[in-house]
Amino acid sequence: MELRVLEYYLMVAREENITKAAKLLHITQPTLSRQLMQLEEELGTRLFEREKHRISLTEDGLLLKRRAQELVDLADKTRREFHREEGELSGEIVIGSGETRSVGFLGKAAAEFHERYPLVTFHLHSSTADDIKDRIEKGLVDIGLLTEPVDVGKYGFIRIPRKERWGVMVNRDSPLAGKKGVTREELAEMPLFISRRERVQHELSNWFGDLFDRLTILGTYNLLYNAVHMTENFGGAVLCFQHGNGYENAVFVPLDPPLETGSVVVWKKHQVCSPAAGKFMEYLRNTDFREERQL
Repeated sequence: MELRVLEYYLMVAREENITKAAKLLHITQPTLSRQLMQLEEELGTRLFEREKHRISLTEDGLLLKRRAQELVDLADKTRREFHREEGELSGEIVIGSGETRSVGFLGKAAAEFHERYPLVTFHLHSSTADDIKDRIEKGLVDIGLLTEPVDVGKYGFIRIPRKERWGVMVNRDSPLAGKKGVTREELAEMPLFISRRERVQHELSNWFGDLFDRLTILGTYNLLYNAVHMTENFGGAVLCFQHGNGYENAVFVPLDPPLETGSVVVWKKHQVCSPAAGKFMEYLRNTDFREERQL
């Protein structure tokens, strides 16, 4: 299975049209069709549902799309790691992070590191903790910022001193909007969106106690932005960290009693990494992450 053919496949999957994909790839349509047929023969499965004016992916096709994107991303990352200036530290460092205010600590360290090594650049990948851990394992992310609970046994890690404060995002016209804190009992009376991450749900369950089973959970989310806009229609609340983000029609109200969560910067132990990523990890280990370093 050639990387070039996987890149062809991803273009066809994106465009849903072989003729258009062939033009974008600067190859002929028969050549592209032949490559796709050979790929199906090699894998022993049908990847496409072919219709008159478009194609769609089968279940196996969707699986290959995910795997092909991971392989292409890893190949691109590897090329960038070897593309460095003679005698100077250069390259790209991939950082994975969820939506937390603790990213300010990591951002501060990255800015200081870049001042020392201006040829080093950073790529930021925003996602859930589970996705970031998966990408670290696959070598697609060099360093991750994860919110606890996290099993740090298989990682090199640094604990961030700042705690993430839990609360809810509610519409500005909500009865909760003007309160200094929202209680378990008040939240048990309204529809909620909560994190999709099971470990986080367990942490929230401990805070709610017996009331957790009484909650009206409308759904789950992985990143906050869309969940906040969903509440504009449902009129409920989104359980989340305090981000300081400006939302036009929503405000943050902290939980009462308070609930806080820690964060850790992690990287894979004993990994073979690029010189730039290795140097940055060393820099992080020697960085004093005191509270006054926050942005």
